[in-house]
Amino acid sequence: MPKLYKRVLSIAGSDPSGGAGIQADIKTISACGCYAMTAITAVVDEDTTRVKAVHPIPASFVKGQIKSVLDDIGADAIKIGMLHSSSQIMAVREALSAYDVRNIVLDPVMAATSGDDLLKKEAISALKRELIPFVRVITPNIPEAEVLLGERIVRKEDFPRVIRKLSCNGMVSVLLKAGHLESDELTDLFYNAETDEIIELRAARIKSRNTHGTGCTLSSALASFLAKGLSLNEAVRNAKEYITQAIASGADYEIGKGHGPVHHFFAFWE
Repeated sequence: MPKLYKRVLSIAGSDPSGGAGIQADIKTISACGCYAMTAITAVVDEDTTRVKAVHPIPASFVKGQIKSVLDDIGADAIKIGMLHSSSQIMAVREALSAYDVRNIVLDPVMAATSGDDLLKKEAISALKRELIPFVRVITPNIPEAEVLLGERIVRKEDFPRVIRKLSCNGMVSVLLKAGHLESDELTDLFYNAETDEIIELRAARIKSRNTHGTGCTLSSALASFLAKGLSLNEAVRNAKEYITQAIASGADYEIGKGHGPVHHFFAFWE
């Protein structure tokens, strides 16, 4: 019998600095023991300090990339990252509807670590209406959750209410990332919509300027562990452990003039 890879398709934008987007996804998926495939949604001109320009790929071409990969190779999990416009969101939704892939992780990317916008504001309603109810897990950070909900999140005590609201009445599991809250300890919250339970994921805050692409990395790790057959709770815990070690291992490196990347291959080399 031939050996089979665990296959993960990343649908996201390209980052030439190598810390985020498709480049971070490929590194993460590979480091987590899976075979990485891609459908590129935008070519982004950016470095570690800022986004300079975004060149979106036509929606029909994005759809074609997805179809080509899934028709030929298939996928055990799919990670969706940067989608620039409502037309791209609709194209991705239509493309994926033709395939039976349950493990879909959506990182609702709206801005780069530098603060530059990556998602058109007119596309937010399409993301909420068309894509979020369609996937298995979403992984918003605090600013993204605030945009999706239309309200401010200022207290950790609000998390349980907020996370259930984000779940579309229990349709979608939610990993709410707490990195933007001021605290010595990070407590991300995971709502498993399939078991109706909330899990706290605690970790010490790591002092590092190298946080470019942390959201991309976490969501790709989660997709990878789901592709390997782990339960939702196990996959989320493993993904949290992976990103924590990647941040800690990359903290002492100097790369670029802004926010450098995490160390995706900490388990293989220093």
